[in-house]
Amino acid sequence: MGNRRITAVLRRAALAGSVAVAALATTTAARADNLTDALIGAYRTSGLLDQNRALLRAADEDVAIALSALRPIVTWVARATQNFNRVSGGGVTISDTDELTLSTGIRIQQLLFDGGAAILTRRAAQETVLATRQSLLSVEQRVLLRAAAAYAGVLLQQENVALRQNNLRLLQEELKAAQDRFDVGEVTRTDVALAESRVAAAQANLTDARGALIDAKSEYANAVGNDPGVVSEQPQLPQRPASVETARQLALRNHPDILAEQHRVKAAEITVQSTSKALGPSVNLQADLFVSERYSGLNRSINDTTLTIEMQQNLYAGGRLAANLRKSRAAEDAARAVLLTAQRDVAQDVNDAYVQLEVARANLVSSREQIRAAQVAFDGIREEATLGARTTLDVLQAEQNLLDAETARISARASEIIAAFTLLQSQGLLTAERLGLAVEIYDPTLYYNLVKDAPAQRSKQSKDLDRVLEALGKK
Repeated sequence: MGNRRITAVLRRAALAGSVAVAALATTTAARADNLTDALIGAYRTSGLLDQNRALLRAADEDVAIALSALRPIVTWVARATQNFNRVSGGGVTISDTDELTLSTGIRIQQLLFDGGAAILTRRAAQETVLATRQSLLSVEQRVLLRAAAAYAGVLLQQENVALRQNNLRLLQEELKAAQDRFDVGEVTRTDVALAESRVAAAQANLTDARGALIDAKSEYANAVGNDPGVVSEQPQLPQRPASVETARQLALRNHPDILAEQHRVKAAEITVQSTSKALGPSVNLQADLFVSERYSGLNRSINDTTLTIEMQQNLYAGGRLAANLRKSRAAEDAARAVLLTAQRDVAQDVNDAYVQLEVARANLVSSREQIRAAQVAFDGIREEATLGARTTLDVLQAEQNLLDAETARISARASEIIAAFTLLQSQGLLTAERLGLAVEIYDPTLYYNLVKDAPAQRSKQSKDLDRVLEALGKK
């Protein structure tokens, strides 16, 4: 389960971008990106999605391969045989034959009975396909979550730069005021030095913020597939479930990680049955139809037709068969354990995201009150400083408190965004189809329906497959 790792990345992106809301109003550019643009770009360009779609197509082919075991195998055979035959008796050569035989023909092999092992193998392959489809959806969720993180990172770092610029401007004004008051003897050189120190620190913080914005844009380009325009829109948050229990139950029914493991358990159960059936007898048909030309003293043309039905039953194979059965049962036990772990992990991820969302919303409410109080205090202290009732240090400290309050509000808002989308992902709902993204949704059944019946290399279905692969850019 990668939910915690992704969530940690999102948190780092948010906390690194503690910024002011007012920055968005003054930002202009030729192109603006919103969260939907980022999600669409990631869905269309993700190499990770392409990789897992290819893995799904490979799993589809396993169904065709399993089906082929139930069909006849037709082989063209050509062979040349040189026979030397000498018969001697009493020191005298009775006959001496040198014969070359050239043969060509068709060999047909067909499985008639294996206790159902081949059919069960095909069913197991089908369950593996269903599991791989769910794994693809899980990857899709991670890709979209990373795109959302990248979008949030750029948005918040842009606001962070704007906030640091505004902070620097205010501190420069305070430095000028302190210098003016020093010139008339109202404050000491210490007050001026304090203001100069805060200005230098603000300049350094602004440089750091600009560097973090460059990093955020680089991550956006990596996750989305193109450089960001102006990221200037707060994303609309998905609706929160009524309770954590509602969210948990929804996740247990829908999360692709759980559904994938359920199909893998079913595949493991069928594999045990198939392995058990393989311990029994099997019956195979082989038919050979050959035309031969024999070259010796007298050339002859011979038509050979052979029909063989053979039943086999392993009596001893060095312990391999029993070991395979035990191995398949152990794999089934392991699959059930993985399913249990997946269910617990998903439930915990839902709980974590739900609590984080509640905490973020509570912090957002309190931070707004903190900003209101800090703004009132800053305005009052600055006014009192002009009357000589407050020192420069008091003004600088009040300005820092206001900056911290604004940072806290932005951090809480960012945490709310992150927790909301993480909660959506933990329920298995962060997919292109459920979000209604304006993209052509990848249809995993299209390729499967063309290959499930194992079409011949030269057939209409095979030509259809070629067109599908061309459309995917894989041929």
